[in-house]
Amino acid sequence: MRNETRGTLELTLAMVLSGTLGIFVVESGAAPFDVVFFRCLFGAVALGAYSLARGYFTGHRFTPGKLGLAALGGVFIVFNWVFLFEAYEATSISFATVVYHTQPFFLVVLGAVLFRERITAAKFGWLGVAFVGLVLVSGIRPGDTASLKGLGLALAAAVLYALSTVVTKRITGVRPHLIALVQVLVGLPLLLPFVDLAGTGGIGAGWGWLVGLGFVHTGLMYVLMYAAYQKLPTAKIAVLAFTYPAVAMFADWAVYGHHIGLVQALGVPLIVLAGLKVTLAARTPAAAPAPRTAGHAPEAASPVATRSA
Repeated sequence: MRNETRGTLELTLAMVLSGTLGIFVVESGAAPFDVVFFRCLFGAVALGAYSLARGYFTGHRFTPGKLGLAALGGVFIVFNWVFLFEAYEATSISFATVVYHTQPFFLVVLGAVLFRERITAAKFGWLGVAFVGLVLVSGIRPGDTASLKGLGLALAAAVLYALSTVVTKRITGVRPHLIALVQVLVGLPLLLPFVDLAGTGGIGAGWGWLVGLGFVHTGLMYVLMYAAYQKLPTAKIAVLAFTYPAVAMFADWAVYGHHIGLVQALGVPLIVLAGLKVTLAARTPAAAPAPRTAGHAPEAASPVATRSA
């Protein structure tokens, strides 16, 4: 099998898994803080075991500064998950996922604010297109507090993910699996004060879904993504990324009967197209966030390149 073909299959599978994440969250029956805590716990076991088996701890190349950046990115990642899972509860998986994919536009804004990066006229135009799409997708009517809350939570998750992207991209020379491991480990003491450990004893079969979130949607999914990054050109990575929202919307409809309305559906391609254009424009050869090096793939240290959950 050709290297690029294998990478395409790996990334497609990773995005399909990501698209089913919302089902696992809802079916677990646990509160969002509890879900994220156990995702971090089981995810740390999965990533730690994989890294140990592959010998990644030898010559890890962490420095105190890089470790601090990884931990800070972990804070953003962990609370990004909390807000996203809260958005699932407030509205629907479909709605929250589409709004969540405004992340590239927050990256553009953060780049301009934090690093004085110039926003081109083309980017301004695509930001405008995305805003129109967001207005259409939101479909919020006066008094629709649930949708308004869900919109705010999904946007907050997108901002936190963008902040994590900015931080993680500054870590070089460290394998992405190890950075992801640090990020989920940070979530354990961070979330422990908010977790209802006594209440989780009553979720029964929900434990199977929580274990799946850790081992499948964190361990296996990340391993597949990082393997694919080394084999694929960035343009293909950006295109395949949109398998995630497509699968999430289909799964939400198939399992829960949720679907977005006609007017909302008009906004989806606007957000997707604008996101693709902005993402591809940002991925020049000099600063591609998904390098195809056989070594450490530092910028792929979190699910940045594909904006997966």
